[in-house]
Amino acid sequence: MKIIVATLAACLAAALAPAAGLAATPAQEQAFVDTYRKAFEGKDAKTLHSLMYTEGADPKALGFYRMMTTVGMGSKVASIALVDLTAEDRARADKTTPSPDGRLLKLSLRPVKKLVIRVETKTADSSSTGTSEVFVAEHEGKLWIPVPVAAK
Repeated sequence: MKIIVATLAACLAAALAPAAGLAATPAQEQAFVDTYRKAFEGKDAKTLHSLMYTEGADPKALGFYRMMTTVGMGSKVASIALVDLTAEDRARADKTTPSPDGRLLKLSLRPVKKLVIRVETKTADSSSTGTSEVFVAEHEGKLWIPVPVAAK
């Protein structure tokens, strides 16, 4: 029995080893978060858009993602963090969704985290906060915001 358990453990470790090597380092994650924050607060749409994985992206979805990343640009980011996906997040990310013209879309890359951004907006009369989140994937050692592509 011990031999079977040891063999299974060794096989599992060997199978997971390549996936573990693909994980972003904490330094890469922090660099992604810092880049996003600086670009958002600095109204740098070009840099925000450069964080998107656009290969094969649906043109309408890409336009929508570009628009959504710039909403509120220049506001103060109260908090921003890359957080682990929940089972619900994974299910939502794996789902195909219809585009406005009826075609089915899916994310171009499988997310590994989500970026949660809390923004504060203050005026002379009031203040408000808003929270948004976007999936983050990894491809070829770099973190990306995956843009939807046509589902196959």
